Amino acid sequence: MTWLRKPWVGPLAFVVVAFVAFSLPPYLTGDRLQARVQSDWGPHYPFLVMHVVCASVAILTCVVQIWPWFRSRFPAWHRRVGRVYVLAGVLPAGLSGLVIGWMTPFGPVAQVSNVLLALLWLTFTWLAWQAARRRQFRDHRKWMIRSFVLTLSIITNRIWGVVAFLLLADRVPEAELPNAISGIATWVGWTIPLLISQWWLERKPRRRVAAEQPSAPEPALM
Repeated sequence: MTWLRKPWVGPLAFVVVAFVAFSLPPYLTGDRLQARVQSDWGPHYPFLVMHVVCASVAILTCVVQIWPWFRSRFPAWHRRVGRVYVLAGVLPAGLSGLVIGWMTPFGPVAQVSNVLLALLWLTFTWLAWQAARRRQFRDHRKWMIRSFVLTLSIITNRIWGVVAFLLLADRVPEAELPNAISGIATWVGWTIPLLISQWWLERKPRRRVAAEQPSAPEPALM
């Protein structure tokens, strides 16, 4: 079976589904107290619910979109799921992310990171959409990879949050600890994956390098 040649698809899908199953339910109850991020700003909660629900749509459809077997076997459905990813996922999640990012209770360091992340997420996705409409599929693929990386960065954000807690718990005053952890996790959670994806996009596979190397000149005829 050709889809088994991409063994990362299954583990990635499992992690994403488990993450959504853990993160989404508290925001479907309508109970503000169950939100994992609390803020004194009144409209924060509805924007947060919108962000979490739509980001869940984005991250779930993201896995389907980057599955090579599905993309090559069902191109029409790839386009349909892509529209869901953009219009029901990234667009509302990114716009609401700008609001809650600006109004974050975790300090200015996390604020700048969250706003910049939302702006880049929206921009990369829009550029990918435009490239697809112009049938520039190579550019579409590159911009979508960048978009997907930012979509999945919410998971790496949580991992770095645990690492930051373990490193800072005994070194930072308790009152400052949440802001310090959030500041580190929000920046590292998306910048490192984005840099890695950019390196991956710019790398030259061995076969391509060999093809690009000039061949030795032929001896001149006497």
